[in-house]
Amino acid sequence: MTIVGTDVAPLKLSVLDVMPVRTDQSTADALSSSVGLVARADALGYTRYWVAEHHNMASVGATSPPVMLALLGHHTQQIRLGSGGVMLPNHAPLAVAEQFALLEAAFPGRIDLGIGRAPGSDPITSMALRGPAGRGDEDIQNFPQYVDDVMALMEPSGVKVPLRTQDYILRATPKAGSRPAVWLLGSSLYSAHLAAAKGLPYVFAHHFSGQGTAEALATYRAEFRPSENADKPYTFLTVNAAVADTDAEARDLALPNMQMMARLRTGEPFGAIDLVEDALANTLTPQQDAMVESGLRRSVVGGPASAAEQIRELAEGFGVDEVMVHAMASAHRGEPADQAQAREHTLTLLAQQFLGA
Repeated sequence: MTIVGTDVAPLKLSVLDVMPVRTDQSTADALSSSVGLVARADALGYTRYWVAEHHNMASVGATSPPVMLALLGHHTQQIRLGSGGVMLPNHAPLAVAEQFALLEAAFPGRIDLGIGRAPGSDPITSMALRGPAGRGDEDIQNFPQYVDDVMALMEPSGVKVPLRTQDYILRATPKAGSRPAVWLLGSSLYSAHLAAAKGLPYVFAHHFSGQGTAEALATYRAEFRPSENADKPYTFLTVNAAVADTDAEARDLALPNMQMMARLRTGEPFGAIDLVEDALANTLTPQQDAMVESGLRRSVVGGPASAAEQIRELAEGFGVDEVMVHAMASAHRGEPADQAQAREHTLTLLAQQFLGA
């Protein structure tokens, strides 16, 4: 599938979902919230909806992108669905190719396979994921070859494996009509170099820390080699966002997520994401308070007009025509546990600013 970049285009909005789990939610509640969120994004005209892969984290329910996408696809009509991303060293390339070939067959022309190199978990969990056959650092070192293997296996022609007596054809699916669009994801220059060399669309995880984005995108654009996958560099921006009717309410809704990240980065045990009332009552260390404030400044937080201006500035500053929003708003006590009302409201208010919703 060829992706054609454009020099001038209206700003598009997309969604990144890690299936956050609040303190008032079970896994089933969090999944139900994601179903509601993807349906809302689809109805509002968002371009794509990606789900993440993380493991053994109390605040993140997105452990298996293909399983989530199979469910979410049945609640949508037009939005592209993808992984942001599948952490390829955790999986055999053939397994990933089979999963996403089936998703493409179920939702033709709507599937993005975003591939990452990071484990998405701690070392012990990574070992458990890979099992006794896991080869540790060798899986990381073989990442470029694994990317090639996944793409080749999803092609209708499959991969030819030479044997002594004959060639053996290995395919991810018996009769593919098309294959998913493949993206490389990353949070370092390694992925920028690799995506450029392979001529693949590329996304830098700006929402992680906000550091290194400009250098990564400049490297990718400067080194890009056109390929059958993309005729020119194609990328977009990811950003944390909480949008509400007022700036003050947006800040309150963003606070639980920012506090959770501060606890993680200072080595504290952390659990599910707090409700707003609990976050407002929390006492943090000075270091954690500084991290929270820094995180809020790097995120899109505010009322509709303020948030829209922040997104425009980011898009113009990084030269992208698409912004993927990680809607991080939490909830107030007493709201339905199986819904994500504030996250849906974030998408609605942004769509009113950009998509004519």
